[in-house]
Amino acid sequence: MASSNGGDRGSFLRGFLIGTFVGAVLGVLFAPKSGKELRGEIKQKGMEALDRSKRVYSDARAKAEAILESARKRAEDLREEAERQLAEARRRAEELLAGAREKTEEVEEIVEGAAEEVKEAGGRLRKAAQAGVEAAKQEMARKEGDRRRRGEEA
Repeated sequence: MASSNGGDRGSFLRGFLIGTFVGAVLGVLFAPKSGKELRGEIKQKGMEALDRSKRVYSDARAKAEAILESARKRAEDLREEAERQLAEARRRAEELLAGAREKTEEVEEIVEGAAEEVKEAGGRLRKAAQAGVEAAKQEMARKEGDRRRRGEEA
């Protein structure tokens, strides 16, 4: 799109210059003057056309340079903004990762604590079960002893 606009501008500039030159030449040629005056006037009109074309070229070049500089500045601003946003995204990601690591460590501590509690509870349950078995054996032995004593008494 930019190249077609550039081509249109170039065509316009060429057309403008050619039209100016042809108009000046035709105006001078059809004016009733002597050869010397005619050559002087052609030279004068040619110089004027050349000056005008230089001004048009200079103005067009200045505008193009201003547009190019503006585009460069905008590109630099966009690059800086992208770098800033990338740095911010990295910082946030690092914060989230650090938070996740911290939570993982907390969960590991909780799981380890719970595992230790389960182990301790299992040990207490085993001891309680052994004590219950021992108490049942003692009770059975006592009842057996009572029964034997009753059997001896009878």
